[in-house]
Amino acid sequence: MTLDELKQTVKEMGMPAFTGGQIADWLYKHHAKTIEEMTNISKANRIRMAEVFDIGLLPPTDCQRSVDGTIKYLFPTHDGKQVETVYIPDGERATLCVSSQVGCKMNCLFCQTGKQGFEGNLTAGDILNQIYALPERDTLTNIVFMGQGEPMDNLDAVLRATQILTAPYGWAWSPKRITVSSVGIRQKLRRFLDESECHVAISLHSPIAEQRAMLMPAERGMPAADIIDLLRQYDFTHQRRLSFEYIVFGGVNDTPRHAKEIVRLLHGLECRVNLIRFHQIPGVDLHGAPEERMEWLRDYLTAHGVFTTIRASRGQDIYAACGLLSTAKKIAESRRQ
Repeated sequence: MTLDELKQTVKEMGMPAFTGGQIADWLYKHHAKTIEEMTNISKANRIRMAEVFDIGLLPPTDCQRSVDGTIKYLFPTHDGKQVETVYIPDGERATLCVSSQVGCKMNCLFCQTGKQGFEGNLTAGDILNQIYALPERDTLTNIVFMGQGEPMDNLDAVLRATQILTAPYGWAWSPKRITVSSVGIRQKLRRFLDESECHVAISLHSPIAEQRAMLMPAERGMPAADIIDLLRQYDFTHQRRLSFEYIVFGGVNDTPRHAKEIVRLLHGLECRVNLIRFHQIPGVDLHGAPEERMEWLRDYLTAHGVFTTIRASRGQDIYAACGLLSTAKKIAESRRQ
C-alpha cells in the first residue's frame, strides 16, 4: 500500500491517520517482519490489524549459487506460483534482477520464460517481496526489472512498486538506481515515461524488422522503429538513461549489415547499447557469438557514435537465464506427481 492508502485504511478502522505513517515506517524503513514488531502502535490496534492484514513477507523456496557470487532465487507469489529473482554482486555494486509476471505473453524465441506461457501478473506486493525477503537486501545498490515477464504488460503494479521504492515514505531510493526494461508497448511505455523517472531499457536484439519479428513476435504489433520515434520525444541528455539490450547471436545478428542498421536506427538518440552474451536454452537453435565478434560489434558501434558496452556474463554455472530454474522446478514437481 502507498502512504495515502495506509492512512485511509487505518481511518476506516477508527485509528488516527498518523498511524498509517507509522505503519509505512515499519514496512518500508524498518522492514518489519510482523505487525507485532510495530511497537509504537497500541497493542489493541496491533491485534486488530493482525486480524485483517499480514506483512506479506514470503521467503524464497529455492536458490542456485554460482561460483562468481550470483544467486538465483525462487520466490512464492500470493497465489501459490513461483518467480525468479537474481542477485548479482559486483565489487561495491549489488544488482537485483526482479520479475514482474509469472510467465510472459511476448514469447521471444530466445527466452525460456516465454515458453512457459503466461500464468499471471504479479501484485506490487509480489514484486516488492523479491526485495524485502532477499537475504542480501541490505547490500543492494541497484534494481533492474529484467526478470520474468514484460513490465509494461503489468504497468500498474510496476509503477506502484517503483513509487514505493522511490517515495520519501518508502525506501527513498533515487529512481536512477532502478531500470525498467520493455520490448516496447507504445502507449504503456509512454505512460511509464510520463509517470516515472526510472531508467528505461528497450529489448532490441535486431535492427532489421523482419528478423526482429522472428526473434520477438512483439515486433509485428510494436515495431522497434515506432518505439524509437516515441523515445525521441523525451529528454535523455540529463540523469535519466536510455539503453538498448542486444543479445548477440553468432552468425545471426552480428554482421556488418546489423551494425550499420543499429547506427542508422539510433542516430542522434542519447542512449547506450548493452551487448549481452546468449545463455543457451533447450530446444532453440541459437548460439552465442564469439568474444572477438562481440568486441568488433562494440568497437564499430562506439566508433560510429553509439556508446556500447559488453555486459559481463554472470551465473553461467547455474540456471542464470530467465525461466530456467522455474522450468526445472516445474518438471521436477510433475515427475514427482
